[in-house]
Amino acid sequence: MMALQQELIQKAQSKEAYDEIANEIFRLRGLRQKTTIDTAARDEQIKRINDLQDYIAQQTTHLTEFDESLVRRWIKQITIWDDHITVELKSGVSIDVDL
Repeated sequence: MMALQQELIQKAQSKEAYDEIANEIFRLRGLRQKTTIDTAARDEQIKRINDLQDYIAQQTTHLTEFDESLVRRWIKQITIWDDHITVELKSGVSIDVDL
């Protein structure tokens, strides 16, 4: 991007292809911003998954019956379709279960 900016300065002085290079710089800036946002979202999802794994690892008892508080802690939403069920975890992971 630095090379393009230097080229843009040179082209601006000679009035050659200024708009083309300026548009490329704006496009690259947009890509960089999108990449930064995507990386932050991915890092947050990894953190939520790790938090759930840590919570599971800390449980000392073996579950023998339904625990509503546990379900509410892990599950964001359950969607029932004609042929499958989609379970969305709070970590961002979705699981499809065929009926």
